Amino acid sequence: QVQLVESGGGLVQAGGSLRVSCAASGGAFNFYAMGWLRQAPEKEREWVAGIAGGGFAKYSDSVKGRFTISRDNSKNTVTLQMNNLRSEDTAVYSCAAAGPESLYLTVVPRRIPEYRYWGQGTQVTVSS
Repeated sequence: QVQLVESGGGLVQAGGSLRVSCAASGGAFNFYAMGWLRQAPEKEREWVAGIAGGGFAKYSDSVKGRFTISRDNSKNTVTLQMNNLRSEDTAVYSCAAAGPESLYLTVVPRRIPEYRYWGQGTQVTVSS
């Protein structure tokens, strides 16, 4: 079972950048697909981006072209670089893992129930 701990986040003005990171421990990291999901107040949780163990990445339409997800399998970390932030990006961002299965070396899940392991979340606030 993998444990996830997020870091980063904070307050930034609209148009600015932030980076959130996630450190994983306790599992075969490359057999997990990793995702970033967010939840804004009074809104449903939303899948933002995901990356397979082999590095293939996918993004939601709302962040495509602005956010970049990456992973370092040697360090068991995954990072979400967020550029050109907007007020609607304000949310609690959580790192999550799907797996461990060889399937997730190449597949990026978009369905939230596929993510079995979750970090505690980190707040990102974008002021307009």
